[in-house]
Amino acid sequence: MEHWSYRTIIEPFRIKAVEPIPFLTREERQAALERAGHNLFNLSADEVTIDLLTDSGTGSMSAKQWAALMDGDESYAGSRSWAQLQEVVQQITGMPYVLPCHQGRAAERILGRTVIPAGSVVLNNTHFDTTRANIEQAGAQAVDLPVPVAHDPGDPSPFKGDMDLDALDEALARHGDRVAMVMLTLTNNAAGGQPVSMQNIEAVSARARAAGIPFYLDAARFAENAWFIHVREPGYREVSVPEIARRMFDLADGFTMSAKKDGIVNIGGLLCTRREDHYEKFKNELILGEGFVTYGGLAGRDLSALAVGLQEALDTDYLRYREASIAYFTEGLDQVGIPVVKPPGGHAVFIDAGAMAPHIPAEFFPGQAVANALYLEGGVRGVEIGSLMFPGATMQLVRLAVPRRVYTQSHVDYAIEVAERVAARAAELPGYRLTHEPPFLRHFSARMEPVPAERLPRRG
Repeated sequence: MEHWSYRTIIEPFRIKAVEPIPFLTREERQAALERAGHNLFNLSADEVTIDLLTDSGTGSMSAKQWAALMDGDESYAGSRSWAQLQEVVQQITGMPYVLPCHQGRAAERILGRTVIPAGSVVLNNTHFDTTRANIEQAGAQAVDLPVPVAHDPGDPSPFKGDMDLDALDEALARHGDRVAMVMLTLTNNAAGGQPVSMQNIEAVSARARAAGIPFYLDAARFAENAWFIHVREPGYREVSVPEIARRMFDLADGFTMSAKKDGIVNIGGLLCTRREDHYEKFKNELILGEGFVTYGGLAGRDLSALAVGLQEALDTDYLRYREASIAYFTEGLDQVGIPVVKPPGGHAVFIDAGAMAPHIPAEFFPGQAVANALYLEGGVRGVEIGSLMFPGATMQLVRLAVPRRVYTQSHVDYAIEVAERVAARAAELPGYRLTHEPPFLRHFSARMEPVPAERLPRRG
């Protein structure tokens, strides 16, 4: 369209309501961080100026979503809102069996309790934190099979989220009947928010089907992944984004979804399948833990808002703006000397904290050091994706996840300026050691203390 021929990519919406954001002094932020045990998850939202902790459930709903919210049907069983959501999900995904749940990890928990037995193996391009935790809680083994370039932050390959097909073949042969499921995470969050190509989805699907193994998608960011296929993969420029999304889902037996991402709602998730045997197991577990099958722990108004949001997430103007916003943020950080994962992903900027603070060994959490420094400098909250979140991680990253339809260009420019100031004194950043470590998902509630740079062990 003509308006996209300009250098300036404008938001494809107008702002109808505003919310004030807090501004604390550096001393106040220092005190807040100490109270939080140097863990940004433990901060109060009122202590954060620019909140890039996650894009999950933090987006702004549209006028049409708010209108749908007001029209929600709160009937316990078979509500009008449920029928609306079911129709939309079936249209977008082609999955006949649709189960709503309160968020993505609820879908993962149900999956783990029903079709992933103890002692089995689940293969994925890269499991994200809650997916891995629910699989391990079920007594199974979560195995990551990313392509080699996923470990190189500077590699410009367009589909660094792909699964390594040779590694998949080897894993299928080695684990045999122990493989309970093959999954693909779209986009590959832990690998820098990188997309998965249609060619790779097709190849993984074919291998799973040949082995008689269920193939599921973690489809939290399905629309963003479909958009990247549309703009980056040869042969798909003339294929619409909804058609691409449907092709992705047609290759799978089912999917989990945190709808708080590309559903653009503040709460909600989906567990869908085309297998009746799986549906019967899922349904029973959902009733036990979430609610009746037509509301799954959500209010009717939430079901209605989600039905609208899923359609809005596939809008071409919205997706073009979303990609351009993340690219602008990534390029801005790169221009001021911040090492970042390239190419830009669809929902976040990933700072290479290992390169930014090379004096901090992985066991002293360089990602946490950079994330805490961003908060201390300017109230910008991100999240570590490295050895704290994933022990043994090969990359030490800080994710700055951009909520959908929330922040403007000036907010992003401010965050870039904050990061530039942190980079200027990166050699002085302390490392961190754990003082409290939960058994699962430790990054959510761990507490830490700083280790001054001069007391860190020297590398090499």
